[in-house]
Amino acid sequence: MSIKVAIIGAGSLTFTRTLVTDLLCVPEFRETEFHLWDIDAEYLDHAVQLVGRDVSEAKLPAKIIPAGSQREAIQDANYVMCFVRVGGLSMFETDVEIPLKYGVDQCVGDTLGPGGIMYGQRGIPVLLSICKDIREVAAPDALLLNYSNPMAILTWACAEFGGVNVVGLCHGVQHGHRQIAKVYGLEKKDVDIICAGINHQTWYIQARHGKRDLIPGLLEAFENHEEYSKTEKVRIDVMRRFGYYSTESNGHLSEYLPWYRKRLSEIEKWVDLSYWIHGETGGYLRVCREWRDHSMTYFDDLMKEPPRAIDPEQRSDEHGSYIIEGLETGRVYRGHFNRKNTGTISNLPADAIIEAPGYADRNGISMAIVGDLPLGCAAVCSQSISVQRLAVHAAVTGDDQLLRQAFLLDPLTGAVCNPPEVWQMVDEMLVAGKEYLPQYATAISAAEQRLAAGNLIPTMDGFKGAVRIPSQPVEKS
Repeated sequence: MSIKVAIIGAGSLTFTRTLVTDLLCVPEFRETEFHLWDIDAEYLDHAVQLVGRDVSEAKLPAKIIPAGSQREAIQDANYVMCFVRVGGLSMFETDVEIPLKYGVDQCVGDTLGPGGIMYGQRGIPVLLSICKDIREVAAPDALLLNYSNPMAILTWACAEFGGVNVVGLCHGVQHGHRQIAKVYGLEKKDVDIICAGINHQTWYIQARHGKRDLIPGLLEAFENHEEYSKTEKVRIDVMRRFGYYSTESNGHLSEYLPWYRKRLSEIEKWVDLSYWIHGETGGYLRVCREWRDHSMTYFDDLMKEPPRAIDPEQRSDEHGSYIIEGLETGRVYRGHFNRKNTGTISNLPADAIIEAPGYADRNGISMAIVGDLPLGCAAVCSQSISVQRLAVHAAVTGDDQLLRQAFLLDPLTGAVCNPPEVWQMVDEMLVAGKEYLPQYATAISAAEQRLAAGNLIPTMDGFKGAVRIPSQPVEKS
């Protein structure tokens, strides 16, 4: 069968190469047309060359086609995959560095917190433009598979205001699934899990090995694990307090809650510096800078490496290719998907984007009924959902009052900053992102005037964070 897949933000090489090769592992998809688009011509060229070589070396009839525009890529597409990072690393730096002046120390800053909220403000207009193109020129009933963060915020905007069929996809559930199996000395395939909540705050409410319930002994298993007892201290403490393990990494989870990064002097005891995702200040920004330097400077070296194998035995566990396989072939796929909460989790709001078990087959994507989350877990999610709702409606309407309220109600920001500090921080971040925030033109003009007038709240200018590791030059291989 021949399908057309549009990849928007194709310069994200890891995702693009992985999802293309995953799809081509399915025999029915060997003739797929992939239409790639990225606003950065050099990144787009790199993706076309690398992925094109993977396909050519495998001697497959699939086509890798660079598009001249987003709309051209989406024309007649059956599936649209979104990997965009609006504003690139220059805006990512402001997402991390401006809040640091106010004592808000983030590890990642792409889901909640000041960084995640502003990332969403930049991303929503672009995602809605993708939705518009899908409505107008894509194949009937085209599906948008969103991999871009902030996952819940962007998927929420597309579902409520974009008028398209959308699913948000993440690999956090799979990573934690492996960890649960590992602490019991088991293989992932032998452990069955049910995870439910919201993206990056999803809870393993069931884990079984055959008839054995793994949840009662899970805290002790993690506390006694040689590696995870050091690298997952926040996740273990949250499990100690709430009774369930959370999907997201130590660093991610630490910045979604009000307790672990509120006092700069205490952050170090909750993080581990052996790998960025365990909680270092600006950790993801650092590795993104290093990867950018590596991919741009040593592209020739990447092309000298062996092509990526298109081998079913090496197919990744990213959901995207399996969903498309289920929809097109009828082979049932069970995964964890981000969709609007149409009764899936009964004690979370109906307008929220939840992450829960779902199935893909010829009937479409069907979400299972989970019922109530444990009360404490639901309360943690509900607080974040309120921030997400405010952020989505702020971005769509350009209402900076809603945006400021989202910052104020964000758990970490509210634990660190008082209202005047929040208002000034938002002014700074609006002005810094002016190029990408057309919906806030009036608010930005007023913010510029306030910042220029002086008499500002003192901030920790030049503060690099509680546990910062400098970017390292990438050695040429």
